[in-house]
Amino acid sequence: MQLVIVTGLSGSGKTIALRVFEDSGYYCIDNLPATLLPHIQSHVANRDAAKVAVSIDSRSIAIESLPDILKTLKSQGIAAHLLFLDASLETLVKRFSETRRKHPLSTPDQALAESIKHERDLLSGLNNLGHHVDTSNLSSNALRNHTRDWMLQIEQSYLPARSHSLVLSFISFGFKHGIPLDADFVFDVRSLPNPHYDPILRPYNGTQAPIQQFLQNEAQVLEMQQDIQHYIEKWLPSFYHDHRSYVTVGIGCTGGQHRSVYLVEQLGAYFKQQHQVMIRHRELQDAAAIATP
Repeated sequence: MQLVIVTGLSGSGKTIALRVFEDSGYYCIDNLPATLLPHIQSHVANRDAAKVAVSIDSRSIAIESLPDILKTLKSQGIAAHLLFLDASLETLVKRFSETRRKHPLSTPDQALAESIKHERDLLSGLNNLGHHVDTSNLSSNALRNHTRDWMLQIEQSYLPARSHSLVLSFISFGFKHGIPLDADFVFDVRSLPNPHYDPILRPYNGTQAPIQQFLQNEAQVLEMQQDIQHYIEKWLPSFYHDHRSYVTVGIGCTGGQHRSVYLVEQLGAYFKQQHQVMIRHRELQDAAAIATP
């Protein structure tokens, strides 16, 4: 059985992600108590469900025991994958204010921001158990695309030859919009020559030929790319040995349009020769998550 667990902060997009799995033929269970997870296989046995996705939120009984529950599932032969959705405090406050929904952990004597901080503390032990995604700057469509691409990656991991495969995720971003919450490593490339100051190049982004040609001719860019490659190659084995399934590398420039996008494209192409790679460009208009096998 293929099992996906969707969890994270309220307002971060768990419902959107779960619907992606539902549309892809998964048997989905919303707001399942964490204590029922060890019984999930027997629960779906009579439904002939080979692929199951469940969402678990902070109100679940014994949510703090989820790491131990995942170990129990593995002992039962169930390869469970966890998707943790996150967002900044400012983003979550804005989302709840716009929808006028009540936070699930709110109390009469606790403000919205305090409820969100309480929930973050409650879930703090879960964000490194699986694929951590910061949805602060993702549209609903971008989140659907990224979830769908991640789903394809984990389905590939069920193949015998890739029983323990690590997904290497690269994300470009602009520092002026904040550092991604889901990044394990962050590299600052703002010191590199900036195409933004050329009025002809400014409308393009790092996925397009004019920017790529400009940056390819800069020795500093090539040196930075090689240094980042060497660093990741040196330390990636330690994540394998720690049985990590996902590692996210953030590459940031000022606006997240040119230099960081270009380097993410180059690094993704380099590492996909030996690893499963996912690419995201956070700041691009209507950006969609891009997965490469």
